[in-house]
Amino acid sequence: MNQPRLSDCARYLRRLGFDTAPPPTLDSLRQLQWRHTAEFPFETLATLLGQPVPIDLESVERKIFEQGRGGYCYELNQLFLALLQDLGFEARGITGRVVMNAPEGAWTARTHRLSLVTLDGVRYVTDVGFGGMVPTAPLLLDSREVQATPHEPYRIETTEDGYMLRANVGGEWRPMYLFDLQRQEEIDYIVGNWYVCSHPDSPFKDRLMVARTGDGLRKTLNGNSYAVHQIGHESERRTIMDADELIDLLETEFGLRVPPRELLRPALEGLITRS
Repeated sequence: MNQPRLSDCARYLRRLGFDTAPPPTLDSLRQLQWRHTAEFPFETLATLLGQPVPIDLESVERKIFEQGRGGYCYELNQLFLALLQDLGFEARGITGRVVMNAPEGAWTARTHRLSLVTLDGVRYVTDVGFGGMVPTAPLLLDSREVQATPHEPYRIETTEDGYMLRANVGGEWRPMYLFDLQRQEEIDYIVGNWYVCSHPDSPFKDRLMVARTGDGLRKTLNGNSYAVHQIGHESERRTIMDADELIDLLETEFGLRVPPRELLRPALEGLITRS
């Protein structure tokens, strides 16, 4: 599959703190992934508002760089893959099935996008679009050992049909998603994205989920429940019962340029009422 090219790679790199293009090395990949999750928030404002989510690269670039927004996996990992390929990495898109918070053994829809990167014959998975539990470092695909990241440790297990990613959360190895290396074409992403943003059973439909990483912390907003998770400390949580306070939070803590308040406020008020 021919990945579209970025319209302005230098602009993208500047947002990530690079004055020049880094070489396609493991150290660069680690820096890029860590900085990306801290700079570009995961967010579902479009699905909360019932808006379509176009995932062609031009639309994603416009939303993130010109409109000051973030996105979810079909947007963020599409963008990140284009960057990696522009920088000369051997990389391609793959997909998975989110099983976080599902019963052990669940087989969910194939609705998650991530990427496979090969460096000197060694394979890594990289993901910048998995919400509040996004891995903040690339992970060795063919290692079954615990793998440290700037945040939680992760491990990859083999399954009958591919792989399972787990994260250690509060001392418990929790399942995140199943994935495999099956070839994907643009139509596969279009179908998965349609389900995520349009199907009434989608976990994103009419919901607000926002996440961003920082140095030793994660910030998450699930509906009107805001939390700051600091590594090695108790999480700080609070419930927000005012729509304008939620909008302020989206702007200040997550760095989002939100849609007009008169458009967003009714959706947030409905969300608060349902909570």
